[in-house]
Amino acid sequence: MSESRPGATRYQRTSGGLVGAMIVTVLFVVAFVGLRGFVRDNESTPVHKVDYQTWVKAGRSDGKLAVYVPSPVPDGWRATSASYETGTQPAWHLGMLTDDRKYVGVEESRDSTQDLVDEHVDPDATRGKDVQIDGVTWQTWRDAGGDYAVVRSLDAPDGTPESVLVVGSAKESQVRDLAGSLED
Repeated sequence: MSESRPGATRYQRTSGGLVGAMIVTVLFVVAFVGLRGFVRDNESTPVHKVDYQTWVKAGRSDGKLAVYVPSPVPDGWRATSASYETGTQPAWHLGMLTDDRKYVGVEESRDSTQDLVDEHVDPDATRGKDVQIDGVTWQTWRDAGGDYAVVRSLDAPDGTPESVLVVGSAKESQVRDLAGSLED
């Protein structure tokens, strides 16, 4: 037989009590998440623009690549990254955001068109039909993630073969229009 100690109380454990405790806990979690959402700062991170013209001048004075840039930059678009690497494997990069915050990038190097596609689109990208952009034939590529690219090969200022790729998550027409606006 069990002894009861003076002052000790026993409580009945019931499924109703358990359900009640769970309801109180869930209400507390919902209130906490709601309060955090209410007082949290949900402002988007501002997009920083870069001045890519310095990189263009450096690349063009190097003379190893044509260094293609859009002329003009579409209204509302912002350059967000730019770089030029010199040396035996020169490379030009210009990254931009469209007015609806979709990415479009220009990549240029002495690599083959296939190497540029593998590096900047996807090694498993699917080739589409060639397109004519301002009288020039460009290959089209698409990856499983929805990125679309156009790429072509040409001769660099020093006569060496080079390739230019325009790729992005923007609409196909925006990628093609940007490719058509490139000037060296």
